[in-house]
Amino acid sequence: MTRQDGADANGTDPQKLWLSPGNRGRGRKPAFTREAITAAAVSVADAEGLEAVTMRRVASEVGAGVMSLYSYAPDKETLLELMVDHVSGELPTAEPLTGDWRTDLKAIGHLQRALMLRHPWLPAALYARRSLGPHALAFLERALAALRPSGLDGAAKLEVFAQLTGFTATHVTHEIAQAAAARAPERAAAEARYLAAVAADGHHPELAEALSTPGSGRLLTPEATFTRFLNRLIDGLDTDTDTATATETGTGTRTD
Repeated sequence: MTRQDGADANGTDPQKLWLSPGNRGRGRKPAFTREAITAAAVSVADAEGLEAVTMRRVASEVGAGVMSLYSYAPDKETLLELMVDHVSGELPTAEPLTGDWRTDLKAIGHLQRALMLRHPWLPAALYARRSLGPHALAFLERALAALRPSGLDGAAKLEVFAQLTGFTATHVTHEIAQAAAARAPERAAAEARYLAAVAADGHHPELAEALSTPGSGRLLTPEATFTRFLNRLIDGLDTDTDTATATETGTGTRTD
């Protein structure tokens, strides 16, 4: 829900947040910068998770009083917006594109995965984000440029990028959970025994066939697994169907 002044229900005005950053009022020079406060919050989240990020904790990290932080970030939701854009600045945006949009989109997916693995809290934070900061916008611009040769219209390009980001965030969340489970081998062994028993009970023939397929139990590296799923996602995109659907519904962009 957005108010008439541009702020959402939590009072965050994206235009004020991103286009008029910082405390520019007259008087004494601020003791801290928004960048330093955001970097401190990111460090806490990297080490201990999003739950550990509180205004009090961040204030303690930078040696400030809690109340002084509110001039930089009025609430945790705003701080989260700043954190997401801060780490988005790690994404490269200047390298030349190949011109093969599928290849370039796959490279973007791998860059997103690497960023999310460096900052395991990021997938969850992306779902709560309400606006795009300058670093996120720069990476979106790169993705849209990569998709230009696809022939998709603007709306479809945005949908593809959102689909890619959502897929990557979901996969990384699962990947992190799997890595944690691997640190408890007895649990993994118990799960394997359970699935074997279910497959043998005669009530799940499709599962039994899938598990009996040669190679179904082979272990791939996390990178290889992600690459396989990513290739299926991007290679399966049908730009002709998207264009035809847009034309039929009147939402396509005319090229004549």
